[in-house]
Amino acid sequence: MKKKITVRFLARTGIIAALYAGLTIAFHPFSYGPLQVRISEALTVLPFLYPAAIPGLTLGCAIANIFGPFGLLDVLVGSILTLIAALLTARARRPWLAPLPPILVNAVGLSFYLPTMTGIPLIGGIPYLSTFLAVGIGQAVACYLVGYPLLIVLLKRRGRQDGNSH
Repeated sequence: MKKKITVRFLARTGIIAALYAGLTIAFHPFSYGPLQVRISEALTVLPFLYPAAIPGLTLGCAIANIFGPFGLLDVLVGSILTLIAALLTARARRPWLAPLPPILVNAVGLSFYLPTMTGIPLIGGIPYLSTFLAVGIGQAVACYLVGYPLLIVLLKRRGRQDGNSH
C-alpha cells in the first residue's frame, strides 16, 4: 500500500533539513575537514523513529555541503551517503544500532574522496585508513555521545504519548 505524504511529514522533513544544515553551518570550524565532528550528525538517529528524517537529512546535508570547502562532489556524494545511512538507520532493529549506519557509511564512503581534497595525514602511507579512522571517530562522537541519548529521550517521550517505543 502506498503511503500518502502528509503536511506533518513535509513539515518534519523541512525542520530536520533546516536543523541539520543550520547546525553544520553554525559549527563550521568543526563541521568540515578531515578531522570533523558534525554536531548535526547526532540527528542521523532520527530515521529510527521518523521516516521524514530520511529526506530531511539528505536535503540538510546537501545544503550544508554547499557551504563547505569541498564543492559539488561533496554535495552530491555526501548527500547520497547520508541517504544510504538514513535508509539503513530506519531499518535498525534496536535503538543502540541506530547510530551505527551513519558511522560506517560515512567512514567508508568519505574515505574514497576526502584524502585528495584535504591533505589528511597518512597512517602508514594509507589515505583510506587515515580517513576511515578520522571520519569514524568524529561520527562516533556525534552519533553515540549526542545522537543516541537524543534517541533515548525521544523514545521515552514517544512511549509516554502512544504507549509503544518503535
